Amino acid sequence: MGGFFGVVSKSDCVCDLFYGTDYHSHLGTRRGGMAVMEDSLRTFRVIHDITNAQFRSKFDCDLDSFKGHIGIGIISDYEDQPLIITSHLGTFTIVTVGRITNSQELIQESFRRGIAQFSEMNYGEINPTELVASLINRKSSIVEGIAYAQEKIEGSCSMLVMADHGIYAARDRYGRTPLYIGNKDGAHAVTMETSAFPNLDYDEKYRLGPGEICFITADQIIQKKAPGSICRTCAFFWVYFGYPSSNFEGKNTETVRYKNGELLARGETKEVDSVCGIPDSGVGHALGFANASGICYRRAFVKYTPTWARSFMPQNQSARDIVSRMKLIPVIEQVKGKKLLFCDDSVVRGTQMRGTAERLRKVGVKEVHVRSACPPLLFSCKYLNFSRSKSEMDLAARRAIRKLEGDNPDINIAEYVDAGTSKHQAMVEEIRRELNLDSLRYQTLENMIEAIGLPEEQLCTYCWSGRE
Repeated sequence: MGGFFGVVSKSDCVCDLFYGTDYHSHLGTRRGGMAVMEDSLRTFRVIHDITNAQFRSKFDCDLDSFKGHIGIGIISDYEDQPLIITSHLGTFTIVTVGRITNSQELIQESFRRGIAQFSEMNYGEINPTELVASLINRKSSIVEGIAYAQEKIEGSCSMLVMADHGIYAARDRYGRTPLYIGNKDGAHAVTMETSAFPNLDYDEKYRLGPGEICFITADQIIQKKAPGSICRTCAFFWVYFGYPSSNFEGKNTETVRYKNGELLARGETKEVDSVCGIPDSGVGHALGFANASGICYRRAFVKYTPTWARSFMPQNQSARDIVSRMKLIPVIEQVKGKKLLFCDDSVVRGTQMRGTAERLRKVGVKEVHVRSACPPLLFSCKYLNFSRSKSEMDLAARRAIRKLEGDNPDINIAEYVDAGTSKHQAMVEEIRRELNLDSLRYQTLENMIEAIGLPEEQLCTYCWSGRE
């Protein structure tokens, strides 16, 4: 999915920018980039491929080349960023996070308006950040252009634009991604993950609302566009994406995961020896489950983090499976001969969970029970680059429905959404058989929302419910 960080300071900003950007590395990415504006308004930019390397290791050697008081950095999905754009608005530097589902329509519209070319290509596709820049350039000011881009884009797009001796920060139209501004003496920073603030001595100061635009300098935050009334923050930030120490909409990620695990433990009937978490994001849910159930927590896996990327990032399924397998090392002495209940953040394709179950049985685990911290995923996300799935049939739940219904063109997916229906239960049982688990149970949508602690209308739950 990616994440960005920006700094405007009265002193040199490079150190804060470097570490603040690095604190977004867990979001899973292929590209990293930083750009710093010097006092002369000249911008220095570096972009590196970080597919098989850590952000810090690629940029360490570049730090001496950066110098300035304003900077933006990004951990990007797959496209090169930041981009430096020169137009009738002057020169500005831009980074974006989100997903543009109507990109082809916007590209063709640009061609009809006389734009002759787009130069930034990734995997045969136009760089979405350049597309956003082209939308901004249709208007007479950067603020008007950002607002116009937010209005035109279907999907989501949050962005930072470095220009005019400051940074324009804009949250996507319906607030699906978070955006926070922090401050310390002589500086402001803007981030998606509030985890980036404490060790850099920033205090959370302001949370941007959906569609809001602010201009940030070292001394002040100036609202340029008021927030909209509709907010649909992606619930997966609390379930999976977010770092445990980060807050979103005033709700701490780890606290939500503990609560979610507690609610997931309600009515548990399986007799097991221990509760375990699938590292990393499953651990908080598992600890909450263990505390509520009274079943001891056991560390069944340790995660080897120095060299392995997030397992959902590779395009190829076999590559994803290799990453998933190699980074999780079972603690055989802790699991052999045991009946274990595993909490994980989600079951997406199911291939990694099936492989994990097979490995556990090979090292002597007697029973493998799985509890998912969210409901079955039934719809591919339209708003964020949550995964590289190209078809809804990649989803374990959709494959199960196809097995149950065949090629029936009149399937009512809503009957599978409701956890109380016999069709939902049949779907879960089919997934359990495919993954070779002793039992499988999913968190209900209602309990997951209760754990987050926000009204359902303020959350995006599309991938589970199909409701926009």
